Amino acid sequence: MDSKSYIDIACERVKKDRFYLSHHAQIERGNERITVDDIISAVLNGRVLRFRERMEKKMETPVGVDIIHLGGEYTVTGSCHLVQASGLNIMVDCGLAQGNDAVLPMESWPVSPDSIDYLFLTHAHIDHIGRVPELIEKGFSGEIICSHATRALLIPMLRDAMGFSGRSGNKVDNLLRTIDELSWGFEYREIFSLKKGVEFKLGNAGHILGSCFVWFKFPLKAGGDYTVIFSGDLGCSNTPILPDPDRPDSCDLLVLESTYGDRNHEGRESRIEVLRKILDRALNDGGIVYIPAFSLGRTQELIYELDRIGTKVPVFIDSPLGLEITKIYSSLDSFWDEEAKELKAKGDHPVDFKNLYSVERFRDHRMLLEMDGPAIVIAGSGMCTGGRIIEHLKAGTPGRDIMRYGRRPGGYVVLDGEKFDINAGVHALSGYSAHADQNELLAWVDSMPEKPGRIKLVHGEDGAQKVLSIKF
Repeated sequence: MDSKSYIDIACERVKKDRFYLSHHAQIERGNERITVDDIISAVLNGRVLRFRERMEKKMETPVGVDIIHLGGEYTVTGSCHLVQASGLNIMVDCGLAQGNDAVLPMESWPVSPDSIDYLFLTHAHIDHIGRVPELIEKGFSGEIICSHATRALLIPMLRDAMGFSGRSGNKVDNLLRTIDELSWGFEYREIFSLKKGVEFKLGNAGHILGSCFVWFKFPLKAGGDYTVIFSGDLGCSNTPILPDPDRPDSCDLLVLESTYGDRNHEGRESRIEVLRKILDRALNDGGIVYIPAFSLGRTQELIYELDRIGTKVPVFIDSPLGLEITKIYSSLDSFWDEEAKELKAKGDHPVDFKNLYSVERFRDHRMLLEMDGPAIVIAGSGMCTGGRIIEHLKAGTPGRDIMRYGRRPGGYVVLDGEKFDINAGVHALSGYSAHADQNELLAWVDSMPEKPGRIKLVHGEDGAQKVLSIKF
């Protein structure tokens, strides 16, 4: 059976209720038996084939400027874009694909890693930087360009990610040393020159600390220039600690993320009050509130808002990486928004308060597991797919399944091969996305002095891109 027929079956069955599909289950079609593993493998293989087909169909750009999307074109992870212009190979992001998003092997790229001149990193999330170590292993020795704050976050984020890669300690140390030597931090809103007359400028994207969008100007052989902006991941307005995204310049081509291109966030303005009410209800019963959170961005937002609430119970940050990132956030106060700067000037540190405690050692983590409430525990990972939060939730459930089955009578989930009943009260807090929604994406584009000559949507699923595309 060919890949296309596998994909047809996957669309019919896997998307319906993937949670209940065992990877050893079989699907019958006529006289054929196909395992779910077969389906998933074929789907991914089919996506890799489509990657290769797209590489052959380069974007319509002026002669001398080619843009090839090597990852994250129609998915929300694995961002990786190649610009070939003025005799240079310039890459924007080199991220790790997550979940079922396909990864295009570097051996299938149209250029080898050792021929890439520059690598621009829009921010320090793993789906934008996670393949940088592999890129270096395959021969990359060019310059890594990012904002100053991203450069400060780059090493701890990659060190943590490589802890799960199977590389030896010496190998990880050598790679981190090389990354540090190759990377350069640049200021926002200033124009800098590369080789061959190419210029670039970084703008604040407001997604996480250090995030940026990148403006390029490429000289054309026929005369004149061609300008391109890669949006990276754009953030929301009024995000704690972070300045709002900068207004972009005009450009001939805008490569725009579309994660939430088909929807708008709800409850962002009221989220602190909702959080306060949930905490009051849970903590008044002497309970413990567990908050799964990503180490970079979400943990710092929660610390900030728990301080604004005036939380009186102990708050434990049970995440070694989250603690390290929080310390880095504290040291990068020049990149904070004005509100956070004013709070610090008044003696109210935005990411520190009296009842906030660090859980660094594993033995302290084990003690925390036995502690009685009331208390708040913030731990990784944000999707409950690993990390210390799993130990806390062994009396509860992980991630998405909490939301799906937590309110059903007799709801349970299998964790590490063992069945656990869902005993916790479950609350979903909206308004905490770090991505701009549809209205904010449209407003950001509308803020340009002139409408872009062309907009290419990336970093979003097909449905989100189709809805957003008709809005321009």
